[in-house]
Amino acid sequence: MTLLAVDNLTTYYKLKEGYVQACENVSLRLEKGEALGLVGESASGKTTAALSLLKLLPDNAQIMAGSIRVNGREIAGAAEEELRRIRWKEIAIIFQGAMNALNPVRRVGDQIAEALRIHEKVSEKEASRRTAELFEQVEIDPHRIKEYPHEFSGGMRQRVMIAMAIACNPGIIIGDEPTTALDVMVQAQVLQLLEHLRRERDMGMILITHDLSVVGETCDRVAVMYAGRIVESGPTETVFSAPAHPYTRALIAAFPNIEGERYLA
Repeated sequence: MTLLAVDNLTTYYKLKEGYVQACENVSLRLEKGEALGLVGESASGKTTAALSLLKLLPDNAQIMAGSIRVNGREIAGAAEEELRRIRWKEIAIIFQGAMNALNPVRRVGDQIAEALRIHEKVSEKEASRRTAELFEQVEIDPHRIKEYPHEFSGGMRQRVMIAMAIACNPGIIIGDEPTTALDVMVQAQVLQLLEHLRRERDMGMILITHDLSVVGETCDRVAVMYAGRIVESGPTETVFSAPAHPYTRALIAAFPNIEGERYLA
């Protein structure tokens, strides 16, 4: 079952000097239960593509062309009211940088409960109960729902963001570099948690990252972005073992290999 179908998505940023093309003719498919890795260097258009899918672009950005279908429904031209019904319930995002994504002056539990009250239309008591359950699912002591973001470590804040993303049981999760600024051990724990939740809930997941080892470990398919375009995509094992595009070969060659082998001469 295809959860997400993106065809020829083109997004521009408007600057004083004119328009800057951030994404051009981006096409993606995400099936139920599948993990898709979106890789590429900084400023290649990965995050802009992700924000375009949820229509959460900054004011100076605009989708110029393309189709975005979530569960078969076209949302590229949808009104904001309809988009609010889709966000978090059908497609959710784990933002890059958990400390910046969380409101520093509100308790973390209240921030998750608010999403439940708005999108699930539950009572305050039920929202609080479900928030405690979500904390247990992401392996945080439920008693900490009344604490503030600064009282959590970086890894714990990222777990809070994951709890917020899965709160309304979406079919699609986008992780925008969810392990940025975390140490190696915590990165592994967060990725294992995401993988466990994906399999348990049979969700589709798009994982945006610079780390090819993360993609190799967790993703069924991979799409490589360069200069706003997807230059190569396919099953992860196929793309990594026999990269067809020069940029993909360069990315793989730049990655340390414990055996000392290189794919690019």
